[in-house]
Amino acid sequence: MTRLYARLALGAVLVLSLFVAFANAQQQPVPLSVKKISDTVYWTEGGAGGNTGIIIGKDGVIVVDAKQTAASAKEVLGEIAKLTPKPVTTVMITHSDGDHVNGLAAFPTGLTIISQENCKKEMEASAGSRNPAPQDHLPNKTIEKKESLTINGVRFTLLNFGPAHTSGDLIIYLPDEKVVFTGDLVVTNQPDPYPIIHLNKHGSSEGWIQNMKGIIALKADKFVPGHGDLQTKQGLQKMLAAGQERREKIKKMVAVGKSLPEVKTALGESTAPAAPGGFSPPTFTEVVYMELSKS
Repeated sequence: MTRLYARLALGAVLVLSLFVAFANAQQQPVPLSVKKISDTVYWTEGGAGGNTGIIIGKDGVIVVDAKQTAASAKEVLGEIAKLTPKPVTTVMITHSDGDHVNGLAAFPTGLTIISQENCKKEMEASAGSRNPAPQDHLPNKTIEKKESLTINGVRFTLLNFGPAHTSGDLIIYLPDEKVVFTGDLVVTNQPDPYPIIHLNKHGSSEGWIQNMKGIIALKADKFVPGHGDLQTKQGLQKMLAAGQERREKIKKMVAVGKSLPEVKTALGESTAPAAPGGFSPPTFTEVVYMELSKS
């Protein structure tokens, strides 16, 4: 079973890498748009890469995530200049995926860049890869589990409840605004309603459940996902319940020795291979099966 898990995990990494390269080449991003949450908190949707946050403080601006390309990051910086003449002083990174960090290359040097400590390690490890994180814009402040801080007069609580989407996810909570930036712990614009777990970055489906419980417990009413539309606490509770139910079903089938095709068939998922030239990342079902069947 250990060998099977290793083969499946390696296959997952290779397929995910191919999918990302294919998607990046084929995707035509929708135009960037800025959406207002309050007089000082905004988020952007569209452009290349994940959603970004814009928080305007007393003397400067805090940005959450940096887009996928320098060109798209420059668009964000241009939109910030329309909102305020204050400079960007800080960038907070929710996780190490290229569609959230590679746009850092367009930001000026000398900024404070904050991430979870494993996120920084993953960004460093990407050096020399096909799509590396900008090595001259690595995080210079890291968080382990929890830290409360005030930046430009804005209060933040930064949280990590363990590996989930990746090993280095960072939840960004603004208690005064009751707003949370979730990164890709929450993604709502994909056909599969279940979470994305990167096993190659030591993510965890059980960890995702714990992180979602932590997010939902926060005194917040607006949640900005890594991709997709603004969410409510009720929407996140439904997402968590669906993920927990699916994981428990898979766990029971793994316990009685069901194969992955048998599990997928029982759950009504296709077992057909991808069409020639088509790639897709491991589904939540495949990830959970790989996690639970290793021994």
